[in-house]
Amino acid sequence: MKLDRQNRCPRHGGFTLLEVMVVLFILITMAALAVTAVRGTQKQAQRRTAFTYVKTLERAVDLYALDIGQPPTSQQGLGALISPPDDLPNPDAWGGPYIKDTATSKDPWGNNYQYASPGREGREFEIWSFGPDRIDGTLDDIGTWLSSI
Repeated sequence: MKLDRQNRCPRHGGFTLLEVMVVLFILITMAALAVTAVRGTQKQAQRRTAFTYVKTLERAVDLYALDIGQPPTSQQGLGALISPPDDLPNPDAWGGPYIKDTATSKDPWGNNYQYASPGREGREFEIWSFGPDRIDGTLDDIGTWLSSI
């Protein structure tokens, strides 16, 4: 007895549920790996940005100190780089602005850059960011004491 085409069990051209689930699993796994890689890159970029700003501010303070004879006091702060402080002994010596006002605004985590003169451990001054944890004095702080990130 011959089977004609209508009596055979036809195989339809679609995918099985198992095949679809395997493909979804692979896509989700790839997406998770991509997101993890991007987050790590973003965190490193934020740290580098903060480090670059700290070093830029450090150079601006150095230029200020060359003109005035000393870095701004802690009370004058980084604002002394943008406009001359009222208590300068020789206001004509101020050669600024030494930076744009946006450079002192916020670090990548939304905190103000910190400034102290004199600095710790015998430094003339220090500029730093609290870093990603937003807490002062922790290991992730980014400051003038670092030579690289």
